[in-house]
Amino acid sequence: MAVTYRDYYEVLGVDKSASQDDIKKAFKKLARKYHPDVAKDQDDAEEKFKEMNEAYEVLSDPEKRKKYDTLGANWEHGQDFSRGGGGGGFSGRPGGGGDYEYNFGGSTGFSDFFESMFGGGSSSAAGGDPFAAYGGAGRRAAHNRPMAGQNIEADLLVKVEEVMTGSTRELRLARPEGSGPAKETTIRVKIPKGVTEGQKIRCSGLGYPGVNGGPGGNLYLRVRIERHPHYRVDGHNLDSDVSLAPWEIALGTSVTIPTPHGNVKLSIKPGTEPGTRMRLRGKGLPTGASGFGDLFVTVTVVFPETPSDAEKKLWEQLADTSDFQPRD
Repeated sequence: MAVTYRDYYEVLGVDKSASQDDIKKAFKKLARKYHPDVAKDQDDAEEKFKEMNEAYEVLSDPEKRKKYDTLGANWEHGQDFSRGGGGGGFSGRPGGGGDYEYNFGGSTGFSDFFESMFGGGSSSAAGGDPFAAYGGAGRRAAHNRPMAGQNIEADLLVKVEEVMTGSTRELRLARPEGSGPAKETTIRVKIPKGVTEGQKIRCSGLGYPGVNGGPGGNLYLRVRIERHPHYRVDGHNLDSDVSLAPWEIALGTSVTIPTPHGNVKLSIKPGTEPGTRMRLRGKGLPTGASGFGDLFVTVTVVFPETPSDAEKKLWEQLADTSDFQPRD
């Protein structure tokens, strides 16, 4: 099966030499444009937002980015490359009778390309041998006792909205003929309310088939929380920034803060220092049946990039009028 190379730099609109800060800014800018809640073109918004999340997942992680940059040189100009094992899956020979293929087909929220490069599907057996944990396929021939199949892990991209309420996701799993009860199976996976980054959801019996009548292994879906344009996930808490103009910092103001529970008004006192971190209790993600984490809002100050002549004149008047001394 062929998988098309994805240019993550192009997706985010940054150069390959972009700094981590440039990548973060590019994602934030695009996310605010294409997030399904605010995008004008709703038909394409969700897919574009997934692409941006995937690109940011790779380029914001130094290890993933290094691997991508190293291997990506082999797939220039968008050419295809072939992989063993199919879409985001894992292949081996469970008994020497043909490849066992596990194909998620991008249904986990990540593309086949991402799953191929960054472990969208992996077995706990070393080197791709489903019998490695038992000493390899040769060991199997010497033992006829039933043995459980190997487990498989895959990443599952989950939206913040799904964390808030829980959801049920349909995943398409494809196997070649002869390696399972059906070539393609659609399963329904329950994503629990309050699920956290890195948590694993177990799908019993959907890993490698057992040996000599042994039970099948399990499929473990490792939760990755989708990046959001307004806040960053930290367990059950959320972190957010509020950008203020210099005069809002000096005079105080009232701003609208988006939260997963709806918009709230936040009062900024005059003279609030940039970097001040304020807590909105109970405006984070679920911690159980009825509890919620908190939303932390950090104050930042933003200056006009290209002030007009009128604005410059006002700044000059302020400089001439004010007795304030920022330095001793």
